Amino acid sequence: MKNRRTPRRTALEWFMAPLVIATLSAAMAGCGYHFAAEGSGLPPQSKTIYVEKFTNRSRYTGINDQFIRYMEDEITQHKRLELVDDPGLADLVLSGELVYVATAPVATNAVSEPIEYSQTLSANAELTDEHTKKVIWSSGGLFANDKYAAVSTAVVTTSPMFLQQNLRSQDIANFPDIQLAKTQYDFSQQQNLESLAHNVYVSMSEGF
Repeated sequence: MKNRRTPRRTALEWFMAPLVIATLSAAMAGCGYHFAAEGSGLPPQSKTIYVEKFTNRSRYTGINDQFIRYMEDEITQHKRLELVDDPGLADLVLSGELVYVATAPVATNAVSEPIEYSQTLSANAELTDEHTKKVIWSSGGLFANDKYAAVSTAVVTTSPMFLQQNLRSQDIANFPDIQLAKTQYDFSQQQNLESLAHNVYVSMSEGF
């Protein structure tokens, strides 16, 4: 049986605490505990939107391709605006950039080995009225943050985050650390992309 060690929190985790709170807010968004995002900040006459591919300023190739899918899904989910494939047919155009994707250790074991990481995504975005060609909303520093385990002893198999994954708790202990870390990293990134898309939509549609 493996010895279970209590994670030791680092100073960075305290620094990341506000980001974690924001992530929890974004996670609650998926459960219905979020702004209604009715679109009160959007021009009432605007019915269609085109989403441009965000510029990728991070070092993670292709993450902007992944993000646009989540962004379009978020817009579709709210049913306030209709997605179009041609900016010439759009009342509004959403554009922006993914500024960075950062990963850092936030918990260590008794011998100072990282066992938990935090991943943060940040974006800038703006919304343009295609009829007037004026930017009607813009926001910088929109972000999402999530934590993931790098070793089996740091995985909380009863957490809502774990239960969303297609994994069984009895399998976790048998995963090599590198496989577990990659699995948890990928899922964390997926959650972050979804949360970031939600945060962009709420800010855009409510005008803040």
